[in-house]
Amino acid sequence: MRAAWLAAMAAVVMTALISGCSNAPPPKPDNPWSGLLAATQDPGDWVTYGGTFDEQRFSRLTAINDTTVGGLGFAWSHEFDTNRAQESTPLEYRGVLYVTTAWSKVYALDAKTGKQLWFYDPKVPGEYGAKGCCDVGNRGAALYDNKLYVGTFDGRLVALDIKTGKVVWSVVTVDQSKTYTITGAPRIVKGRVVIGNGGAELGARGYVTAYDAQTGKQAWRFYTVPGNPADGPDHAASDKVFAEKAGQTWFGQYWKNGGGGTVWDSIVYDAELDQLYLGVGNGSPWNHKLRSDGKGDNLFLSSIVALDPDTGEYRWHYQGTPGESWDYTHTQTITLATLVIDGKPRKVLMQAPKNGFFFVVDRTDGKLISAKNYVDVNWATGYDLKTGRPIENPEARYEGGKAVVVTPGALGAHNWQPMAFSPQTGLAYIPGNKALFGYQDDANFAIRPGRWNLGLKTDDTSPPDDPATFAATRKLLGGRLIAWDPIRQREAWGFDYAEPWNSGLLTTAGNLVFQGDTKGNLRAFAADSGKVLWTMNLGMPIMAAPISFELDGAQYIAVAGGYGGAYALTSAFNDNPIPRPNGRIYVFRLGAKAALPKIDHIPWAPANPPAEKFSDAQVTHGRHLFERDCWVCHGPGAISSGVVPDLRRSAVLTDAAAWKSVVIDGALKERGMIGFGKYLTPADAEDLRAYVADRAKLLQKQEKK
Repeated sequence: MRAAWLAAMAAVVMTALISGCSNAPPPKPDNPWSGLLAATQDPGDWVTYGGTFDEQRFSRLTAINDTTVGGLGFAWSHEFDTNRAQESTPLEYRGVLYVTTAWSKVYALDAKTGKQLWFYDPKVPGEYGAKGCCDVGNRGAALYDNKLYVGTFDGRLVALDIKTGKVVWSVVTVDQSKTYTITGAPRIVKGRVVIGNGGAELGARGYVTAYDAQTGKQAWRFYTVPGNPADGPDHAASDKVFAEKAGQTWFGQYWKNGGGGTVWDSIVYDAELDQLYLGVGNGSPWNHKLRSDGKGDNLFLSSIVALDPDTGEYRWHYQGTPGESWDYTHTQTITLATLVIDGKPRKVLMQAPKNGFFFVVDRTDGKLISAKNYVDVNWATGYDLKTGRPIENPEARYEGGKAVVVTPGALGAHNWQPMAFSPQTGLAYIPGNKALFGYQDDANFAIRPGRWNLGLKTDDTSPPDDPATFAATRKLLGGRLIAWDPIRQREAWGFDYAEPWNSGLLTTAGNLVFQGDTKGNLRAFAADSGKVLWTMNLGMPIMAAPISFELDGAQYIAVAGGYGGAYALTSAFNDNPIPRPNGRIYVFRLGAKAALPKIDHIPWAPANPPAEKFSDAQVTHGRHLFERDCWVCHGPGAISSGVVPDLRRSAVLTDAAAWKSVVIDGALKERGMIGFGKYLTPADAEDLRAYVADRAKLLQKQEKK
């Protein structure tokens, strides 16, 4: 009897120790900040991007569970006005659902009925779409003191009245003449709103800024990479650490292309330790040899950086990929918890970044506790736990002009789609990708302001035209839901997908994990075993992470549907590439029996090759130009995923004057297609038309078979 009691008590203690940072009683809501902290302890609402400040994406609601989930039905949906990237994690507070969409638009909807309460359009100029590396999505908003905060794609931070959607204040947080964008969700920290930015591929220098949440006045700024030494200090919170430490890790004229290091996603506040963590991105250019003469760790690229949330001052960092050269961002989900490791409770943060290793880091001092690859990797064999550094495969650095295939590639073993952690199972749930990438040093690299500057040869992005070779290459790609044990550093269970780019995750106290896929299936898995318990097909791909909330005693699940983003735009291997419908928000509850909306998929227009004859030299030059400037939006080999137009089918392809008006003059800039007159000549534009015409002829033959 006593043995059974001791076993039961041990289980209780273990559950407490592996739980997150939310065990302390919530503070009394005597001011807006303590009120927000208290609201995160109420499982009935979802008031922060990650559900709680520890960003575990774990709902403590249990009405929908591994026994009842079979009765989960569709309640309602609301259609957005754009088919571009739908990446948002919705927020729910007191019966209102707030969801951001592409182009930084915001909807406030009645959480029970779907009735639109208000809509906000920041009217981002369409030409800003050309500044985005990875589509024009927005991953979410922040709630605080009756205001909703959203970053706009053109670099503004906007505070909206949650009742009306009217602008309370707005501040420009980037130099809009440069290539900065904002796609990530702001975070509220002690009465301030903190926001980062993106744009490293096009030459940005990363930083994070804190603003007074009531007024929009800047409180502090922390740069993640140093600037031009000739310009002197930035008069920012980062000045001291760059003078004493990080500045000595850079070489050459790194500042000429910005350096990179943008904090475009993960920003996490640790209420237990009163620390703010930044997930820092890749270098600019990617190629370490061209960025920093191939020397130095290049702090704080590919790092987790801890700051004082009041001042922005540096506390510590852990760099997972020193001298990164593969677009290995560490911007992916940072999750906080207390784990029992070697018999002792440790306050840790966990991250599964692009480079394929799962990191467990002591968040009191930034020391690496463990690192293990959660997918197949070939760039490193492991990590030295004494130094915290990877044991690299030297060939992975693609030096000497040799092309090298690296796993994982630039898409990453895990991209922006949020992972989740269950304190009940002790497992982290990762939306994994199986994707490789070929890297080759560009000996003729020259900076082109405002365009992609990777430092790689990009003259062979087209997929194979031979159907058998195409199919064989396609089989090298895939996705996997990985249930990962962070203590034992091993997979507990997994579920395979035919395609990468599956949705972010939600886990619940009902022993459930929810995830969507690119085929439109939303599934509920048993969190402990991985058994599929429920599936519903929504008729469109799902990339965003679901949330759960409670209203009038009923538990709900909500998720945004829609396609887009880096993989959708830059891969020719998307399954079933068709014109994509507008995104939607979908909401479910037990017993709901509404009919899913019929999603109309408009078929493609046929291939539209022009009658003109073009020379082989024109086609070859056009291919070079396309693979330099166009494939990142219109797809390798001009094969579109359906999010943006398929140029092989374009009505303007047969009209040289109309083609020039779009490509050179910017006739469609309001739709995101800028004019390339400062990069291309009219003759270049005609050569591009020659290449796309050649691709259209091939497509026409394929469609006749």
